[in-house]
Amino acid sequence: MKIYTKTGDKGTTALFGGTRVPKHHIRIESYGTVDELNSHIGLIRDQNINQQHKDILIEIQHSLFTVGAILATDPEKAILKSGKERLDIEKISSDDIQKLEDEMDTMNEALPPMTHFVLPGGHQTVSFCHIARCVCRRAERLATALNDIEPVESHALIYLNRLSDYLFVLARKLTQDLEADEVKWIPEKTS
Repeated sequence: MKIYTKTGDKGTTALFGGTRVPKHHIRIESYGTVDELNSHIGLIRDQNINQQHKDILIEIQHSLFTVGAILATDPEKAILKSGKERLDIEKISSDDIQKLEDEMDTMNEALPPMTHFVLPGGHQTVSFCHIARCVCRRAERLATALNDIEPVESHALIYLNRLSDYLFVLARKLTQDLEADEVKWIPEKTS
């Protein structure tokens, strides 16, 4: 299998199902940002963190491939696995979303309550989480903008929203695990 196809040399690319769109199409921006997010998740997973976090992160990476496939598919040519489909693609389930919520609840039990916003940083691994969180928020913004034009499967949108929350809680938990400083943002009083 060759990596280069030469079919995109004129600024278009094919969606899953064959529909060609410009490479700057919001659908391409959406799944491209999910791909970027997946790379950042891999970077976090490659850090010296506990195995349970690594296991969850690899599950998240698999789910992000599913989200990417959903976003890369022309909605007129796909019905997700659960109906009579023309293209056979996976879907994000409520269980995938619940898993993120359960993980956040578990991590939050071990964390002190938040009293202020937190400045990103304190440790390189924590910073990687904050970068991934920001990329996830961008992916969510693009996917919701796409949804205004063409329908996007609702669980995929919810998953991106929960994932950014998960990454924030993971950053806080890793701050604790790595014994790093969590710097609170306290606005300076102006006179």
